[in-house]
Amino acid sequence: MKNEIHTIWLDLNEELYHFILGKIKDEQVAKDIHQEVFLKIQTKIHQLQHTSKLTSWVYQITRNTIIDHFRKPNSNTVSITDFDMPEEQSGDFDYSKLTNCINQKIEQLSAQHKEAIVLTTFQEYSQKELAKHLNISYSGTKSRVQKARDILKIQLLSCPNVASDQTGKLLDFDNNEE
Repeated sequence: MKNEIHTIWLDLNEELYHFILGKIKDEQVAKDIHQEVFLKIQTKIHQLQHTSKLTSWVYQITRNTIIDHFRKPNSNTVSITDFDMPEEQSGDFDYSKLTNCINQKIEQLSAQHKEAIVLTTFQEYSQKELAKHLNISYSGTKSRVQKARDILKIQLLSCPNVASDQTGKLLDFDNNEE
């Protein structure tokens, strides 16, 4: 078993660290999660039934550890500024200005809806991966994600400093009235 862990370390150490750092954006936290992942691998290696699925098993442990990090009481503040937000999307509207408003609105979501938004939007989980992680049906996951998005959109559109057209498309944003 010691040789298995050593082999996993040699093969995946750097790749996993960069994967974690890409999701967390904080070197120290990424190092802590990286260490925690390898501790979990060492303690759970006996549960791996098919060695051909080793890499996907390790990445699943890594994703779950990252999710656990965001679930911790001191870690449930999601800073959108830590994620790569596009400077501009359709039209000339600058979505990067919405950062503080989006942060506030995400924090107001229920724990279930917040988790659905964070994992699918910022942690790039597919809805199928989210369903597996939450241990609920795929259709239930799709419904949860859509409801979370709808609630977030309504909350964003209710901001006095956000202007939209009749279809709900964002048109303008006054950054001074936050």
